[in-house]
Amino acid sequence: MNTTTNTTITTATATPTTTTTNTTTTTTTTTTNTTTTTTNNNNNEPKFKTLTPLGIYQKKRGTTMDRNWKGIKGAITSTCHDVLGHKKHHHNECITVDTLDKIQERRNREAAINTSRTRSEKAKSQAEYTEVNKQVNRSIRTDKRKYVEYLAMTAEKAASEGSMRELCDITKKLSGNHRKSEQPVKSKEGEVITNIEEQRNRWVEHFKELLNRPAPLNPTNSELALTDLPIDVGPPTIKEISM
Repeated sequence: MNTTTNTTITTATATPTTTTTNTTTTTTTTTTNTTTTTTNNNNNEPKFKTLTPLGIYQKKRGTTMDRNWKGIKGAITSTCHDVLGHKKHHHNECITVDTLDKIQERRNREAAINTSRTRSEKAKSQAEYTEVNKQVNRSIRTDKRKYVEYLAMTAEKAASEGSMRELCDITKKLSGNHRKSEQPVKSKEGEVITNIEEQRNRWVEHFKELLNRPAPLNPTNSELALTDLPIDVGPPTIKEISM
């Protein structure tokens, strides 16, 4: 009984050892096969080329498009500058240079609001913009008041000197009565008439057709009032004027 027991224990102990050895052998074989396959692929030419990542391709493409756009934009801008030139900005004559500087400062404050990154910076820029905007409005009102006073003094001087043309021009500036652009005279067919004599004839024809209307076919028969209404048509009294 003792011998049988010992043999059984020995057999049970040997079984895990055999299993471990087989597992190791299998792993070694698999590794060797993988290495051989890799070596064969490296020796032969690759069947497919390596693909460029999509992000790099888009970046290269975007760089090329930006470069082309900068070239086109520069050509258009330089051509317009050489041929057309810059538009001259005529500011209002009643606005002084100090007010223009304040207006530019207000624009800078507005740009600072748009470029603020944090809430605190935006609140600070907004407060500064509000203060500068008040200064601009106050300065514009002062300039307009001084300009009107200057025109009034100039008009008074022109009236005393008998310069009616200058007085009329100043009056138009103060009243804001600017002459509208003349509309072209057209014929009945809608064609523009450029000859002065033809324009006069067209005006005569227009007013003849407008004013010389034929008599109505069915005139209205309105009955005359039998008695006049009791309305006093004499000179107004003091009581009526005071009312």
